Amino acid sequence: MYKTDVEAVDAFVVKYKELNAEIGKIIIGQDEVVKDVLISIFSRGHCLLIGVPGLAKTLLVNTISDVLGLSYNRIQFTPDLMPSDIIGSEILGEDRHFKFIKGPLFANIILADEINRTPPKTQAALLEAMQERSITTGGKHYELGNPFFVLATQNPIEQEGTYPLPEAQLDRFMFNVWLDYPAYQDELLVVKNTTADLKVDLKKILTAEEIIYFQNLVRRIPIADNVLEYAVKLASKSRPNTKLAADISNNYLSWGAGPRASQYLVIGAKCHSLIKGKYSPDIEDVKAIAAAILRHRIVRNYKAEAEGVSVDKIIEELLK
Repeated sequence: MYKTDVEAVDAFVVKYKELNAEIGKIIIGQDEVVKDVLISIFSRGHCLLIGVPGLAKTLLVNTISDVLGLSYNRIQFTPDLMPSDIIGSEILGEDRHFKFIKGPLFANIILADEINRTPPKTQAALLEAMQERSITTGGKHYELGNPFFVLATQNPIEQEGTYPLPEAQLDRFMFNVWLDYPAYQDELLVVKNTTADLKVDLKKILTAEEIIYFQNLVRRIPIADNVLEYAVKLASKSRPNTKLAADISNNYLSWGAGPRASQYLVIGAKCHSLIKGKYSPDIEDVKAIAAAILRHRIVRNYKAEAEGVSVDKIIEELLK
């Protein structure tokens, strides 16, 4: 596609700017969130979005799938949803043979809406598909779309009738992104645009083949030893009562980030450096994506909760 990786990086920067401009026609003032979602797509990771209702989480995913030219399915998770409702099921055809009817998981981008509303066995079916990028049913193996990307949303307010995701399953998500209320000026613009008769036509910026090419490019980016060591040390510092543990981890954490965090810190830093037009990541790139990667991988102890020390505050200290 491109003669050299240097040429490919330059092309990626141009495409990323085009993507941002196109998404910005619909999604206003959520630049950091859009950046994190795009980084996780190009890093071949999945993303967990946490925010109160009405912050355009669904619209964001819809818009991104439009400009990326990918197939998209939204699954509304409910307490009665069964694994077969998302994977698909075998039915007896007119020819008296069983045939597999594919479920909504067979698309490039999946929006798993309110993932904490569904029982653990359905959550587990989705998380297995995320990890393996394939499913097995009735003894047969089916590959899912390529690229395949899951964006799950969680509502942080209502906790009644929900099934919180266990830590081991949260670990499957590359990023945990918090959506905040929009700034006043952004909200003015959102309300103005959405209450008028405005039609926005979105251009398709990338094809599935180009996305796969850029995903491979991200992995080929060289990384200096000191940056790699910084990323692994950062994850290690979060593990209480271990050799490299930071004081704040020993005081306020009961559990730290595992090796998957180190892997994602490196991949995420590589992708972040590409976005900035750099040919190799530095420590600043690791710091830029650290909070979204570590946030759901460290568990506070009772002391931290009693003293009101937040997860983000602990990460801030680890980064110093």
